[in-house]
Amino acid sequence: MKQESVGRKIGRYIGRFFAMLGVTLLALILFVVGVCWVLLKGPSPTARDMFVNTLQETSALKFVPHLFLPDELIADIIDGNTVIETDVTTDNTTEFVEKEESVPPETIEVKDVTGSTYAGKMMIVHDPSRVKVASINAFGESYHGRSVVQFAKDYKAVASVNGGGFFDENGQGTGGTPLGIVIRDGKLLYGAESDVSTLVAFDTSNRLIVGKMSAADALSRNVRDAISFGPAFIINGVPAEISGTSGGVNPRTVIGQRADGAVLILVIDGRQAHSLGATYKDCIDIMLEYGAINAANLDGGSSTAMVYNGEIINKCSSMYRLRNIPTSIVVI
Repeated sequence: MKQESVGRKIGRYIGRFFAMLGVTLLALILFVVGVCWVLLKGPSPTARDMFVNTLQETSALKFVPHLFLPDELIADIIDGNTVIETDVTTDNTTEFVEKEESVPPETIEVKDVTGSTYAGKMMIVHDPSRVKVASINAFGESYHGRSVVQFAKDYKAVASVNGGGFFDENGQGTGGTPLGIVIRDGKLLYGAESDVSTLVAFDTSNRLIVGKMSAADALSRNVRDAISFGPAFIINGVPAEISGTSGGVNPRTVIGQRADGAVLILVIDGRQAHSLGATYKDCIDIMLEYGAINAANLDGGSSTAMVYNGEIINKCSSMYRLRNIPTSIVVI
């Protein structure tokens, strides 16, 4: 009888536990649905637009706005809250200006960057010839990408960040298939010469070139390294025109160059308590503050990570592990 009584007690405890767990999960689901309803169907179009753009820049949560809003409205929100791209590209005929202060060319500086919704790191590489595109050796669905830590080791690099875009359906991609164009050491490794996309590139004079062009155009301009992503944020000293909320609040990776040639590499943490993330406008403002005359957005989100001297120095949003990616920006 005692054994039966103990068994019944254990059964009641287990039943109560799962009942409490079910109630808690239901309450959490109702809370999340309520928050989404208020943000997406509430009285503030600005909050709605920011929320839609933030979720549309994720791999796994793009579907959420579609549960509450028609597809046509979501498309209009995305089109009306972004960077307005142009056909202008960087003029790479100008010479670097002399540095205001004498800084040893091998100098690398890392500074903290903070704002009302974000925190991150700015790396200043004074010798632009050290900044290069790294990539895996072969591309395709059957190949796997490398993490920024692995890229740093492979290339014996002092620093590395995530690079261009890649095929990543539902966040389940292998990281082996780039989006757009990959040029490394003056050779077109991925894409066709006729392919056109927004490029982030360095020429043989170590000038950063950003803007929409074909692979053939890039090679004709003596590009040594290039990847595809965007939008371009600053071209020839002129910041891009933005509309609405200028995108959502998310982790970001940005690259730019000052007039003296120093390369600026920015990572912004996001989707965390200490840093929700940054908009495109936030990134443009930061790059302008640091003197960028050309700058462009790189792949961000859960891919955003900065490695320096073998250590990850920002706080990545990925809860599991660093993403496998096909390309990286490395500092040799």
